[in-house]
Amino acid sequence: MDSIASATVQRRIQELQALLRQASYEYYVLDAPTLEDAIYDQLYRELQTLETQYPELVVPDSPTQRVGAAPATQFTSVTHNIPLYSLENAFDQGDLTKWETRWQRYLKQPARSDYVCELKIDGSSLALTYERGVLVRGATRGDGITGEDVTQNVKTIQSVPLRLTSTNPPTRVEVRGEAYLPLTAFKQMNQERARVGEALFANPRNATAGTLRQLDSKVAARRRLAFFAYTLHLSDDDMDLAPQTQWEMLRQLQQFGFQVNPESRHCSTLAEVIAFCDRWSVERRSLPYLTDGVVVKLNDLALQEQLGFTQKFPRWAIALKYPAEEASTQVERVVFQVGRTGAVTPVAEFSPVQLAGTTVARATLHNRDRLAELDLRQGDTVVIRKAGEIIPEVVRVLRELRPLDAPTYSMPANCPECGQPLFKPQDESVTRCINSACPAIVRGAIIHWAARDALDIHGLGEKWVNQLVEVGLVQSVADLYDLTTTQLMTIDRMGQKSAEKLVAAIAQSKSQSWPRVLYGLGIRHVGSVNAQLISENFPSVAQLMQANATAIASIRGIGDEIAQSLYQWFQQPSNQVLIQRLQAVGLQFESVSQPAQPTSSNPNVLGKIFVITGTLPTLKREEAKQLIQQAGGKLSDAVSKKTDYLVTGDSPGSKLDKAIALGIPQLSELDLLSLLKAIQ
Repeated sequence: MDSIASATVQRRIQELQALLRQASYEYYVLDAPTLEDAIYDQLYRELQTLETQYPELVVPDSPTQRVGAAPATQFTSVTHNIPLYSLENAFDQGDLTKWETRWQRYLKQPARSDYVCELKIDGSSLALTYERGVLVRGATRGDGITGEDVTQNVKTIQSVPLRLTSTNPPTRVEVRGEAYLPLTAFKQMNQERARVGEALFANPRNATAGTLRQLDSKVAARRRLAFFAYTLHLSDDDMDLAPQTQWEMLRQLQQFGFQVNPESRHCSTLAEVIAFCDRWSVERRSLPYLTDGVVVKLNDLALQEQLGFTQKFPRWAIALKYPAEEASTQVERVVFQVGRTGAVTPVAEFSPVQLAGTTVARATLHNRDRLAELDLRQGDTVVIRKAGEIIPEVVRVLRELRPLDAPTYSMPANCPECGQPLFKPQDESVTRCINSACPAIVRGAIIHWAARDALDIHGLGEKWVNQLVEVGLVQSVADLYDLTTTQLMTIDRMGQKSAEKLVAAIAQSKSQSWPRVLYGLGIRHVGSVNAQLISENFPSVAQLMQANATAIASIRGIGDEIAQSLYQWFQQPSNQVLIQRLQAVGLQFESVSQPAQPTSSNPNVLGKIFVITGTLPTLKREEAKQLIQQAGGKLSDAVSKKTDYLVTGDSPGSKLDKAIALGIPQLSELDLLSLLKAIQ
């Protein structure tokens, strides 16, 4: 392009970038938009067009660069210049008073300070580095010393400025803060995941961590994370810009273009701090995001410097943690739900109560043993709590409020769905229906078969499955492949186009691999990982059907319980007929290629059996599995004597107990990543 055109285009691109940056700042940070959405979209498209025509004029902080990088293959480690310390916890007013006494005693001369209170946001900590005002790196907290470079995903967070809104930006500054998922975005994301058959996130915190570790930044952008900044660290060259207090620091962050939590407060005394904490213990329920406490900091940064750190915590800050929210309510009834494996689960239904900002009216009672332990009776008043602020559970029964002669709730003798006798194995706490024709089991089996990790039949959701079973069109997964468009159109609200799409999706599932088919059969204890292991050792269903339990148990990572379950399943004549029907319509019951070879030869990983339990801090379970397999490790769904490592996260469950009993080493997520890193 000639020099005249170059100057004109460059000026226009710069003008558009400035307009769009200012509009985003007003919309996402100030919450005071001045530019109409239609105008913003028009300007954004114009900028995109110009930058496509003149790619040499694209700058890293252009509004168009928030999304669009090619998917990453992995995350690189980042060593933090300044460690990200965790905070000491306080649980009541007494703990706060003791903390104030401690920090005052630590100083060589008497001192008092005012305080700054900031709501403790339930998300993931980030460290953002800016050079000459431009974002150059975003990193996760990790273990506080080493995190991961997630810059491409950080750029998708609209409340993180790509360029500081300062005419005289510092040479280098590191901003610390919390990425979080607003509750509306979390709800919408889980609704979408449920619609397409994906596993739901347990809570916004896990969803935030998983989003920051997405390899594809386009996926991260769709999830609409937000960010609150709470501290900054300037280089020695910029100390003339340094604030003197924490309160000034928050104002400076706002001037740089960051959103700080609007509920933060400057408190003159500890009494004001305690009043602030008491107020938000109630009012937090109305917030559009989750908070589990209040962070209290000395306002005077010079005092912070004097106090320094212990081995774990800053002496000048503390986090008051709120107890898990509880509410009492009256039980209206107990219903019994039947799952796809026949497991019967008691569920309490009660008068609706507000917990953590949502209305709760149901909570699982888990099994026969928990029901008996609670001694739950008709009309009882119970205390409900949200585990992790998400999942409702019955904590205890208030027996002093029990009605006279209230009848006891107990597990039924017969299945509430089909009426057949229920069965409870001696070594299990679960009560089961063992009638394979039970409508609940049939529905569950079809929903499992159609799930994304199994046959991935797009469009076959729970609503359609319920109707197909109810009208008698489908009594097993094999019946799906006999469905016609005409039959489907007899279902309420199923039009011709929808019916044609569903028939096509069912036909497409015939191309799914043998491991997916094996998993889709829904055999007890056979998860997707075990199905992969089994199919590698038995590359066809014919070989697997001929194998005895001992041969199956000889697979490294497959224990006796899984082997017995598989063997017994294939011995059932009805299951043999099911396999024959599925083979006849063209399902894949044989491997067509060998599994990929591992890319490493680390003796600490190669061929070792890993079991994962609980929720990992940052890795999604599928990501952890992929990393282990790429390193040459193998995975199992159950702990046995053959297990080499148990990878544990939050709420590990009975697998941890079994691993401890067997003397199996446990790895945290950080331990796992360190073990895998030894490959590099």
